[in-house]
Amino acid sequence: MGIIYRKNNAQPRIVQVKARHVNSLKFTVAAVLIVVMVLMTAIVRLSSEAAQQRQENSRLQSQIATLQGQIEKNDQDALLQSAAKEGQRSQAVSYLSAIQSKLKRINEFMSKRGLHGISFRKLNIDDKPKSETKLYAEFNNYLDRLVNTIAYTPMGYPRLSSFTSFFGSRGNPFDFGGHEFHPGIDFSGHKGDPVKCTASGRVVFAGRAGGYGNCVKIRHNNNIETWYGHLSKINVKEGERVTVGELIGKVGSTGRSTGPHLHYEIRKNGKPVNPKQYLSLNM
Repeated sequence: MGIIYRKNNAQPRIVQVKARHVNSLKFTVAAVLIVVMVLMTAIVRLSSEAAQQRQENSRLQSQIATLQGQIEKNDQDALLQSAAKEGQRSQAVSYLSAIQSKLKRINEFMSKRGLHGISFRKLNIDDKPKSETKLYAEFNNYLDRLVNTIAYTPMGYPRLSSFTSFFGSRGNPFDFGGHEFHPGIDFSGHKGDPVKCTASGRVVFAGRAGGYGNCVKIRHNNNIETWYGHLSKINVKEGERVTVGELIGKVGSTGRSTGPHLHYEIRKNGKPVNPKQYLSLNM
């Protein structure tokens, strides 16, 4: 390769550049190009890896959010289940409380009739229900019926005293040597002693009734009536609702009577039955 060189309008001459310098320049340029390409490749690769990393991070964050949501849902479900169990327990405790209250009322009915209370196994509200709350509900309904039956069934004594005459055939106190049918039980007493009804019901008669003297008749369930005769005083009126153990009158000697006492009679379907079978729970 030659370069034309002139000096002082002299004839130009060609200066020669050595080939080795050109080759060196070519090598340098090539090296620079290689470095640039390597750097660009590295930059592209790093950019691609960064993009992949961002995608991976996004995917992981999405998975974490999903897992967190699932954990929160599981916690919420657990709380709901716990609340449901607590609700069932609360309902069971409510049933048990009602049961205990009814058992107490039953024993109160017994006490008012002059009978000993019934011994029930105490229910522990901490015990787990054997078949959830359904058992308690059924038992609760059963006790409702039991309380109602006991309240409206004549049971026990209209007054606490000894007997002077029983149900059935007996000697006629007004006809010595003769016999008569006595449709009830007579309780000894003094004039003015309290007389209490043996079951809840409605007063269907309150007044004078022939040989019964002053008499109170109360109608109960199952076509049963209780009659209270020879009273010195009547404390209730016809049509009035009365509750077991309520004072309905006082002992006297009115009507066909030889002295102060209470005539107590039970009639079923209009016919007298032996009151003795209604004096206790052994019916």
